[in-house]
Amino acid sequence: MPTDDCSRIEFLLQADFDGELAPGETAALAAHLAQCLECRQKQAALTQLSARLRAELPYYGAPDRLRQAIEARVASSTQHAPSRVAGLRRLWMRLFGRRVRWPLPFGAGAALAVAIVLLAVLPRGGELAGSVIASHIRALQPGHLMDVVSTDQHTVKPWFDGRLDYSPPVKDLAAQGFPLLGGRLDYLHGRPVAVLVYRRAKHIIDLYAWPTATAIDLRASTGERNGYNTVRWTQDGMTFWAVSDVNAAELGEFVERWRAAQ
Repeated sequence: MPTDDCSRIEFLLQADFDGELAPGETAALAAHLAQCLECRQKQAALTQLSARLRAELPYYGAPDRLRQAIEARVASSTQHAPSRVAGLRRLWMRLFGRRVRWPLPFGAGAALAVAIVLLAVLPRGGELAGSVIASHIRALQPGHLMDVVSTDQHTVKPWFDGRLDYSPPVKDLAAQGFPLLGGRLDYLHGRPVAVLVYRRAKHIIDLYAWPTATAIDLRASTGERNGYNTVRWTQDGMTFWAVSDVNAAELGEFVERWRAAQ
């Protein structure tokens, strides 16, 4: 019998196949699977799909210059940062495969060096923007848009309690022409995130929200990709991404009104 956690577990299952789960998330996933037959069946289906893709699709290894650049930067570091090892180990495995020997513990300098190398040799920027837009497009498919359907912010906000380790701000902008429709859980870059769903005429606006490490509020930055506009900013310790196929001016108006609302 599915539980309220099944929607979040589905994202954890996908992240688990990508090697992106933290230890606590791995334990939560295992505990849920032990008592949920439906999610175990989803896990089995993903396992079969993964095996089929690995068997049938061509594999392209990372170029030697990328491998050599990362190895050189890692070898040149003398400081230690164990907290970065796990994430970079997963990146290394994705790039070069499990047969490559992982270097000894390395430090913050090496972690920064790897990031610099990747920025130099891989496609620049837009990874998070691409993930947000892809998530928005997936959610537009029938049955995926909302986990909680309500125009009442006092219903939507409590729904996230117990499903996330933070409380996202929820605002209703119906009077300004952007009514709240509800919300859902999504999964971006290794963690569950809150998504608030608004409407502008016949257009859907998704507002993604998760905690940020910086205490500085960053002003809005706009972007566009494949006909979808985005606005990102930080405010009150949270990172926000608004995405929609509504025109850029109206999305900007939504952000301005949302930021000003109490």
